[in-house]
Amino acid sequence: MAYCPANLYPLPQPDWSKDAVIYQVNTRQFSQAGTFDGVTEKLAHIAGLGAKILWLMPIHPIGEKHRKGELGSPYAVKDYLAINPEFGDQSSLRRLIDQAHALGLKVILDWVPNHSAWDNHLVTQHPEWYARDYKGDFRPSPWWDWSDIIEFDYEQPGLRDYMIKAMAYWVEEFDIDGYRCDVAGYVPNDFWRQLRVALDDIKPVFLLAEWEDRDLHRDGFNMSYAWSWNEAMHEIAQGQAPVDRLRKYYSWNERAWPRSAYRMTFVSNHDKNAWDGTQQEQFGECLEAAIVLSVLGEGMPLIHNGQEAGESKRLAFFERDPI
Repeated sequence: MAYCPANLYPLPQPDWSKDAVIYQVNTRQFSQAGTFDGVTEKLAHIAGLGAKILWLMPIHPIGEKHRKGELGSPYAVKDYLAINPEFGDQSSLRRLIDQAHALGLKVILDWVPNHSAWDNHLVTQHPEWYARDYKGDFRPSPWWDWSDIIEFDYEQPGLRDYMIKAMAYWVEEFDIDGYRCDVAGYVPNDFWRQLRVALDDIKPVFLLAEWEDRDLHRDGFNMSYAWSWNEAMHEIAQGQAPVDRLRKYYSWNERAWPRSAYRMTFVSNHDKNAWDGTQQEQFGECLEAAIVLSVLGEGMPLIHNGQEAGESKRLAFFERDPI
């Protein structure tokens, strides 16, 4: 019997998500103020672009131990239940979310489940929740230069319970509409099944996986990154692959992925901009074609903050560097 993901992975999508566009906000860089209020002031502009989902990069306090740069990476979370005072407070976050909802926008928070900052309170309160290397020391990720974080151990039931309750907190208390889950493939898939059940008991949520694995759709995600689409477009733009490379991507995507699964297509995002360059540097003369295909082709298009204005510079990742 032929493999048919469309039958194996029935995935109902919310009606509001049909033909949606997602807009990514780096609060630190989005406005001159670098605050939630600075984002709130521009929500009408974002909605006017046709966006339906507002993705806020991590809003939590940032670790100080082994911090990178002056302000650190927002993905080195010091406290999952608190707000980075650099951005504002609970009141200003609530104003942002309430105004977004009034404009018809859904708000998803960026969540970092795979690792925390070295000085997260969980390190001292629950050291058993962290992965260890062969010497018994806390383990930064071996794959990238992530020396400012240490990885969790999802074999620990207590960690799973804590993480689910922490994610439920923001849904219950702030009425957010879902999460973008950082490096989702580094977390066991069965955790995502647990999370989906727990969050949907509160309200239906939208989950975006920063990963490219069709099984994540079976385990609770509405949308995953179309990294392969971006890579195909980049190779074509750089003259490293024929245009037929794109046809092969669409064929693979149609045959191997659940029909109802959303795939996020993007020309730029915070990672691509910070480490690979502006959209112009990446795509050159093919930029306009890449943008058009990201919107008109299969998938849900992402607008990286500032992309609509030309994205003329690489934004610093560890410092204040307003668009």
